[in-house]
Amino acid sequence: MDSAALNALASSDPAAYRRAIRDWIATNLPPAWRSDAIDKVDPTLEELKDWEARMYRAGLWGAAWPKEYGGHGLTLREHLIVSQEVGRVPMPESVNSIGKELAGPIILAIGTEEQKKRFIPAILEMREIWCQGFSEPEAGSDLAGLRTRATHDGKVWRINGQKIWTSGGWRAQRCLLLARTGTLEDRHKGLALFALRMDAPGVTVQRIKQIDGEAEFAQVFFDNAPVEEIDALGAPNEGWKAAVRVLEIERATNRMYRAWRLENELRHLVSACRADPNLATLLSDPAYAQRLAQFRIEVEVLKRYVEGAVEDLVSGGSIGARGSLMKLHWSEAHQRFVALAMELLNQASLPPPPEVRAAQRRFRKAYMRARAETIYAGTSQIQLGIIADRILRLPRAA
Repeated sequence: MDSAALNALASSDPAAYRRAIRDWIATNLPPAWRSDAIDKVDPTLEELKDWEARMYRAGLWGAAWPKEYGGHGLTLREHLIVSQEVGRVPMPESVNSIGKELAGPIILAIGTEEQKKRFIPAILEMREIWCQGFSEPEAGSDLAGLRTRATHDGKVWRINGQKIWTSGGWRAQRCLLLARTGTLEDRHKGLALFALRMDAPGVTVQRIKQIDGEAEFAQVFFDNAPVEEIDALGAPNEGWKAAVRVLEIERATNRMYRAWRLENELRHLVSACRADPNLATLLSDPAYAQRLAQFRIEVEVLKRYVEGAVEDLVSGGSIGARGSLMKLHWSEAHQRFVALAMELLNQASLPPPPEVRAAQRRFRKAYMRARAETIYAGTSQIQLGIIADRILRLPRAA
């Protein structure tokens, strides 16, 4: 089935639309790429780029983006259906999630017509991978304190400074960069957003080795790096508004499939435990059963958050500070769950059966990565402050 046939089902038969997406993934996803596969194989970057381009051509990516920019012209409801089906299967994470779920929506919201026509198709076709240049060594969650500076020399913008914890910076062609055009004392004022070319002169990328042995993050240095006027996103002094919008998207709708992927993790853990006599006994232990049931409840709550946010957006509403509720909920819940998973799996029979070894591999990586989940996109403390200030409207301490 091609994208035109799939998109036609969206309005005529939503149930068939969902089944077609599910069937396409089942037919086309290499079984060894699944995180729960006993004989798992890690795909290469080029294989992942090709896979995501195929998903786009089949109608799975860009569902809700306008047709005139390469999207499929559907609504966020169809995007949610796609996300649910993507989440159900433990497929590899997107190597261009920043482009598809952060840069793309921002460009569609504040970009010029020329920028939309130039950037959006390149993101969907996987010709340009994006990274996000927000965090700095002295300005992580406090973006108003960032020091990377953008100055105009009469022809182009010149960027000087440093970014850190830049996911995928080493493989990206573009950076959604937030830089200061005013003084440090201006705080939220005098910030600008740019679509910086990562191959521009003066840009240096250094990968950061993580606790799990991988090097997904990078630090990026800018030494008088040029940015053309046509790559400035929005007004020069309105970067903070754009940044807040980016963070609202990141906390609420970025990786919308997350709730269904967490549900898949829970199913995988229980299935692996049932394959081992020691672990099967632990599943019936009331203490473990209660903790597993609690996570199941937390997954359902997250689903309702996501589904409610989609309906509000379709109706013309906005996410606002509720994104912080969602981000705080899933990151804290997932940390507890992967710790529980490791606690269980470490009590397996010796030698563990293949199903348990596969689960140990998956959850060992998930456990280490989850340590960062309460930090990136704003720490839990930042989320609590936003919730207290903008949702509960609690008075500030004197």
